[in-house]
Amino acid sequence: MGLSLTSGWPWQRPSRELVRADNQPVISLADWASMFESFTYQGLNYTYPTASQEDIEWEYANLARSAYKSNGIVFACILARMQLFAEARFLYRRQRKSRPGDLFGFAGDDLEILRHPWDGGTTGDLLSRMLLHVDLGGNSYVVRDGGMLTPLRPDWVTILGGVPGDEDATVWHPRAKVLGYAYQEGGKALGKDPVFYLPDQMAHFAPLPDPEARFRGMSWLQPVVRDVMADKAMTDHKLLFMERGASRNMVVKLDVPDLKQFEDWTRLFREQHEGVANAYKTIFLGAGADVSVVGADMQQIEFAATQGAGETRIAAAAGVPPAIAGLSEGLQGSSLNAGNYVAVRRRFADMTIRHLWRNVSGSLARIITVPSDAELWYDDRDIAALKEDQKDAATIRQLNSTTAKTLVDSGYDPDSVIAAIAADDLGLLKHTGLVSVQLQPPGTQAAPEAAPADPATPPENGQPPKRGIRELLMSLAPEE
Repeated sequence: MGLSLTSGWPWQRPSRELVRADNQPVISLADWASMFESFTYQGLNYTYPTASQEDIEWEYANLARSAYKSNGIVFACILARMQLFAEARFLYRRQRKSRPGDLFGFAGDDLEILRHPWDGGTTGDLLSRMLLHVDLGGNSYVVRDGGMLTPLRPDWVTILGGVPGDEDATVWHPRAKVLGYAYQEGGKALGKDPVFYLPDQMAHFAPLPDPEARFRGMSWLQPVVRDVMADKAMTDHKLLFMERGASRNMVVKLDVPDLKQFEDWTRLFREQHEGVANAYKTIFLGAGADVSVVGADMQQIEFAATQGAGETRIAAAAGVPPAIAGLSEGLQGSSLNAGNYVAVRRRFADMTIRHLWRNVSGSLARIITVPSDAELWYDDRDIAALKEDQKDAATIRQLNSTTAKTLVDSGYDPDSVIAAIAADDLGLLKHTGLVSVQLQPPGTQAAPEAAPADPATPPENGQPPKRGIRELLMSLAPEE
């Protein structure tokens, strides 16, 4: 359901998230980079040679086209994040004395909208879309409209913030808060009227905060946009190198005074010697022509190491180890040993994906009805990529079983023991008042032993009675 701005609304002039905290001049990344493309020395201006390429700006559409769709390294990092992130499902996690408890869910609960967010959609589809919006735009907005969830394109959403009743307050006011969200289909250029949503209608997922914004997030691609541009330039260089016959640049010197004759000669030379089809052919030159090879080849510029270093920087910004994304820097040496790969995979899951799972659980809880004694949480127990930790989990279960047996033998109620171990809270233990292994009440006497049989009384079967150890020793003792 949308929201219309009326004169009776408590914030008659909402401040947008785009309001800056200061009046310092701001230049784009391309303008900042251009300062390093030229320099002045001894009164002369010099310009660094640069490749002709498209600059990647920070806008969502530019990153989607120029990075995600056009760069294999960015795509591999986002895909690795998405594949594991989308495997989780949602349940409720019980809270006992501010401590996390067991996971639970029940038929007909509000989690059903997360299991089927839209017609034909699944939890994995929802999580994939949300993470893709975050990776490219820094923010993910999911609106709940009745029984359906709809992810909104992040660059078409404006956060409205301020202080209710204070028309002059900006988003940087100490008491400012999010007052709503404005969604303008097609963006501002299309000119459609925006639709407004209240905060309790919107799940805003922004795991990486923007230091220049109060409520908005930023994409992890922003700090490495130049590395993405450099990787694209290296790929273009490799493609051109192969298209030109895998040969280095050449300089041909001619002593031809006639310009028309010079142009005809160069045209003919290009037709006969440039391109893959003409690679490795012998060059025959007329009198006065001289060919010199200039520039460095791929070996001289250490192409693989140079491009691999850029790949590692991009993967580091994404929080994806190179071995997980399948990058060249992660496939060398001992990186793929079983022990090393398990450690790398655990680092990726524990420090990157679990952080995202915790954050998205809190974001979606805003539009989900959660029981008062629980919280919305993720369930990763059935994820195949995390099954390598089963050995550690089995060791933990063995230790928990030993602890449970010790506590039960000490007289604690078995149900309270299970609850205390599951919640890691010894305060949940309840003692039965019984002691010893048999859990007998204090002061319990053992049953009296039967009186020994009279040796003089013959047994019923006619056999002599069996003597115990004490009687045997006494019979062997010498008489005084």
